[in-house]
Amino acid sequence: MSAHQDNHPLEDWQASVTAARLEKCPQSVIEMIPYASFIGAQAKIENDQLLYWLDKRPSNIGNPSLPALHGGVIGGFLELAAAVEIIYNLDITAVPKVVDFSLDYLRAGRYKTVYAKCNVLRQGKKLVNVTAIAWQDDENTPIATARCHFLI
Repeated sequence: MSAHQDNHPLEDWQASVTAARLEKCPQSVIEMIPYASFIGAQAKIENDQLLYWLDKRPSNIGNPSLPALHGGVIGGFLELAAAVEIIYNLDITAVPKVVDFSLDYLRAGRYKTVYAKCNVLRQGKKLVNVTAIAWQDDENTPIATARCHFLI
């Protein structure tokens, strides 16, 4: 008789996140999130900080006449980056849940690579506050910024 083995998705998720941290591979965390592959989001460590990027992809275009990226893709990308920032950098045991998300569109997102960085401003016992900034050519000229609150 074979031993019965229970499948525990939360334990599997936690083990995968721990492995990603040990290997210094935030892309492994990104790959656990289906929406990330849908929009083409990626992540790496650069200068001891997580850098996220979204390569240009025809399915992310919202206005084909310009062409410009869909605002929902930009917002989704920033929300995703903020969540991965928490998952990868903070010692949490549950998947963070969005409580509040505020997004400012500052410039049109042209049909080219978008980059993002996040900053955890405050971590409480139950809530985490994160800011995210997206840019294309120059980090000092953002195309969008976001303020996010997550329940952990």
